[in-house]
Amino acid sequence: MLKRTLGTIALMAVMFFNVSGGPFSIEGLVAALGPVLAIAMLGILPFIWALPETLIVAELASMLPEEGGYYTWVRRAFGPFWAFQNGWITWLYSCVDMALYPVLFNTYLAWFVPGMPDGARWVIALAVIWGATAINLRGALNVGRVSMVAGVFVITAFAAMVAFAVPHMTHLPWANASLLGGGESGGESSGSEKSVTSLLAVGLSTALWNYIGWDNASTVSGEVKDPSRSYPRALFTVLPLIVFVYFATMLPALAATNWSTWKEGSWPAIAAAATGRAGPFIAAWVAIAGMVSALALFNALLLSYSRIPLVMAADGLLPKPLAVMDARGTPRNAVLASAVCYSVFVLLPFAKLVVADVVLYAVALLMELASLIALRRKEPELRGVFRLPFGARGVTALAALPAIVLIALVWLSLADGDSALPAVIGSIVAIVLGVPLYRWRASVPGTAEIR
Repeated sequence: MLKRTLGTIALMAVMFFNVSGGPFSIEGLVAALGPVLAIAMLGILPFIWALPETLIVAELASMLPEEGGYYTWVRRAFGPFWAFQNGWITWLYSCVDMALYPVLFNTYLAWFVPGMPDGARWVIALAVIWGATAINLRGALNVGRVSMVAGVFVITAFAAMVAFAVPHMTHLPWANASLLGGGESGGESSGSEKSVTSLLAVGLSTALWNYIGWDNASTVSGEVKDPSRSYPRALFTVLPLIVFVYFATMLPALAATNWSTWKEGSWPAIAAAATGRAGPFIAAWVAIAGMVSALALFNALLLSYSRIPLVMAADGLLPKPLAVMDARGTPRNAVLASAVCYSVFVLLPFAKLVVADVVLYAVALLMELASLIALRRKEPELRGVFRLPFGARGVTALAALPAIVLIALVWLSLADGDSALPAVIGSIVAIVLGVPLYRWRASVPGTAEIR
């Protein structure tokens, strides 16, 4: 039986690692696009992507604070077929998403142990996965506690970096850079139209990746104290916190270093270059923070993602053993099954993973946005503690903003035949497979009646 153990602060910490985990990957965004476009993307996306999503998710989570979160919203609005598609797509992007964090762990471990062989990286990646699994098997409360400690450690590390970098700022953060990289201080020129399209596709995916996941923690609503109030409060606290962490970290670092030296996974080197005599100590602290963040990201997301097979199994859409819970109220089988799947996807190319991750997430998100529109029309009396102060048309207009961003991303990806296009095509093929999978599962003899 589920137990409500997560308070608002613990939920905030879980949500922080469901969405961000710190400014990791921003250095790769700056390296790819240059500081001007990277700053612009990170500054605009909160308003046209993150804020609309958080507002809509806050109403849905307050309206239907049930275990399974977004899956239950889609089921209530559109029925079991579309709920299965939402769960299937969620499972797909979780497999892609969860492969990223052991890679990030190894990236920052390499600051201390450079030149690790592939075999060692694989073993360490598995250790990250199964270490987080062990924490999850002890229940949601322990995941929340680990997330709180990890969040304080990560934010403190970057606060120390900023404090020591401020005296070493010598130029504006966007100095010596053209709109798309280049400029006096280095970086590649824009080159051909194809290369620009490729950079924008991967760059937009990376920028979006830093702002996706606001709905993830909704899947544990059945384990949150007073979820109808707690979830909106957590959303409206964590969103400005994440935006602040990104800019408060990135801008001083850019002003104290040469941005053309930035690359994916280079935060320790950036910290060393930006903080003068304190550089070696701060760099080591940031590298450890990178490993802590990677583990905490995997830990918090495993909590969120494992609840989808739990509720799907309870609905008869997956084998019943996945719905079994232990004495702590933990879906042990769903957690273990998830960890096994995620172990297969580690150590794949980061940029391609990010594109597929964002495309799959965005498709699932559109179903959730449409759920609120449908529920506003079908059940206007259904409401929670938080409700947006406008009608169905206003909700539709709000949902259109992230939809436009998604269309722009898909267009850029399809125009890029290099790295983003294969990821988009693979994502589309995998999404389409959800239809026959549902038909097959619904026809299995002995399957419980699908609600």
